[in-house]
Amino acid sequence: MERANLPVVSVIVVNHRGADDTVTCVTGLSELDYPAELLEIIVVDNASGDDSVTKIRNTGVTLIESPENLGFAGGCNLGAKSATGSVLAFLNNDARADKNWVKAAVATLQSEPTIGAVASKVLDWDGEVIDFVDGGLTWFGMGYKRHAGQKDDGSHDGPRDVLFGTGSALLVRAELFRELEGFDDRFFMFYEDVDLGWRLNLRGWRVRYEPKSLTYHRHHASMTNVDESRELYLLERNALASLYKNLSDETLAKVLPAALALVIRRATARGEIDPTQLEITKRPADKTQDAAPVPIARQALAGFLAVDQFVELLPRLNESRKIEQSKRRVTDQDLVPLMRKAMEPAYPLPRYLAAHDVLVDVFGLEDVFGRPRRILVITGDAISDRMAGPAIRAWHMADVLSGEHNVRLVTTNPLCAAPDAPFEIHRATTKQLLTHVDWADVVVLQGHALEKLAHLKRADSTKIVVCDMYDPMHLELLEQGKDDTDEKRETDLGVVTRILNAQLERGDFFLCASERQRHFWLGHLAALGRLTPMLYDNDPTTQSLLGIAPFGLSGKPPQRTAPAIKGVVPGVSEKDQVVIWAGGVYSWFDPLTLIRAIDRLRHRRSGVKLYFLGMKHPNPEVPDMDIGGQTRALAGQLGLTGEHVFFNDGWVPYTERQNWLLDADCGVTTHYEHVETTFAFRTRVLDYLWAGLPIVTTSGDSFADLVTQEGLGVVVPPEDPDALADALEKVLYDEAFAAACRDRIAVVRERFTWETALAPLAEFCRNPRPAADRLPGAAPMVRKAPLSTGGKLKRDLRLVREYLNDGGPTELAKRATGRLRKIARGGGNG
Repeated sequence: MERANLPVVSVIVVNHRGADDTVTCVTGLSELDYPAELLEIIVVDNASGDDSVTKIRNTGVTLIESPENLGFAGGCNLGAKSATGSVLAFLNNDARADKNWVKAAVATLQSEPTIGAVASKVLDWDGEVIDFVDGGLTWFGMGYKRHAGQKDDGSHDGPRDVLFGTGSALLVRAELFRELEGFDDRFFMFYEDVDLGWRLNLRGWRVRYEPKSLTYHRHHASMTNVDESRELYLLERNALASLYKNLSDETLAKVLPAALALVIRRATARGEIDPTQLEITKRPADKTQDAAPVPIARQALAGFLAVDQFVELLPRLNESRKIEQSKRRVTDQDLVPLMRKAMEPAYPLPRYLAAHDVLVDVFGLEDVFGRPRRILVITGDAISDRMAGPAIRAWHMADVLSGEHNVRLVTTNPLCAAPDAPFEIHRATTKQLLTHVDWADVVVLQGHALEKLAHLKRADSTKIVVCDMYDPMHLELLEQGKDDTDEKRETDLGVVTRILNAQLERGDFFLCASERQRHFWLGHLAALGRLTPMLYDNDPTTQSLLGIAPFGLSGKPPQRTAPAIKGVVPGVSEKDQVVIWAGGVYSWFDPLTLIRAIDRLRHRRSGVKLYFLGMKHPNPEVPDMDIGGQTRALAGQLGLTGEHVFFNDGWVPYTERQNWLLDADCGVTTHYEHVETTFAFRTRVLDYLWAGLPIVTTSGDSFADLVTQEGLGVVVPPEDPDALADALEKVLYDEAFAAACRDRIAVVRERFTWETALAPLAEFCRNPRPAADRLPGAAPMVRKAPLSTGGKLKRDLRLVREYLNDGGPTELAKRATGRLRKIARGGGNG
């Protein structure tokens, strides 16, 4: 980011009797990777009454002294009133900011104008345990931090939209914050951040979780001297206040009575109060015992007083409610996905849980907030520890979507040895598949799956269908079937083309792997008549119909668990330079030129080794292709097998492939110059990016363009073994060049994490709708009016002139005769 384009950021820290933490926090801000002159640091002292003011003033920050303790919410608002920045950055005084905390958040705000706030990733002080990576909201108004307390394993390093961020590290557009009138200072502390995010979303803005905007937090260090009952009181009262302000009239009518009842049940359950003690049948024989005080635990009292003070706040809350409801732009149901698990009961108390279930049932709350959206992902590939491209892609689709929805991954392949996953995995026959489809709200399919689901093809099917078109099967078949007869090739191609056309005619949303593929599939859709005026008018960009979702890679860098090639494979030493061919050997690739290049290079560089990672596809339904045999034969003829060329006869487990990749020094993929190459997306290149391997590839596909544009390796002409040998030598033995490639790869691979790659699918599934041309009852809004008698006469005179100009009287006579014959047959239209 250029300094001239950066905004002033006002960092606001609230202090109350925690000066030592606050000084540590604000002095640490000098380490931020952000221009110091564009940072304004404001500390609000909330009437500490100790030596806090003196200690903080000595740090040189802007200090605002509040005459009373306004709480976290009020303190932040006071600081915001004095702030001059266009971005407000709220930071707890017991937090430590990573150097990229502000820079990453500002980049997010600048790149997407619809994002109103950035929720930072928050870890514990040691950076090992999650404090905040996502927020959830229960139907009764209590926000919670999803995954809090879990180890940070890198699985939450993809940006995503959230309902709210934690106030301990939150950046907001200043004008938006003022428009919202800041945090609700009546909350004092707790859930003021939930309420702000909720209101922000209701007005059509987005809150974006950005993991690169990172902080570390001593959670609730400021609450260590406060009794739990006071915290419970604020949580209970503020949850009621927040839902009262933000839910629609229709939703609130059902939720508020149930939420109030649930507060009371939580209170009695926490305090272990006998709920039957005042039953008339339990009155004591001695009446004076009924006059004795009844002890109540403070944890129980917190709930009772929370309801009492919620009622006290109602007149003012009602005014706030009118404002929020008048300015909302989205529905409660639109925000359900961001609530994550709205029906989460939150507290593991048996009596409480029983009451929760009763209230949900009696008030019909499942219908109010809805169950999680049910998404079915179907693949025809084998699901096991040894997965190929289609299964890997389907797996990660299910994984990314399972964070917000109830997801099932179903394979129709006989091989299904399901690894552990945060979603259901099933193997299904065609008959069983129908049951899964009936269960689902959205069906995501690839390959031949739609052919097994004839009822989904029907125009009157109401199921939402997403078709994954990342694999142009018909183009692959042109190469794969070269050894078959012309008749068989034509038949097979016709079948596959019809399968693809059926998907293109039926889908509500499509995914492809690249901009090239997008142009290709738009041509298909146009030829099939899908690009109708209605669909075009709904979205001239067609992004809502066809999104680019390339293959992805893990956001977590690969970690070696064992050596795999060097010093393990006979003939390969630790000092050798290894070229890896990841993935299978198929007819549309050109491994033969690569073998010849290795043969040339070995005479100059005796330590060069080529390793083929997988020669046997894990899907038993995929036949062996002749190119594999040709590759082995050529390596043998040239005396390379076991000396410079090595073959893995099986398939490497998906979760262990990093061991082979990290033993390599460069990745290679070579192919022929043909139409399949033009529109292909070589998924193996993603593994090279993941492992930081410089890339050598043949020109012609979209990844070759990327390698050239970004300096990730070397691109060579097709079928040129000399150029290929030179390229391999350069990336393997030119250390400076290879290091530069790795530096660029580290930047580029961030674009291809699965969370980023599948963002179009995730976005569609948050609000799935039929394609515009598939809406029931769709019809043109403007129709041409029938011609009047005068209009028909003008039309006929115009035609007479056209016929005379085209061919004179003879042409006119010919046309008139044809018209009379048509009328005589009853086909005239006047």
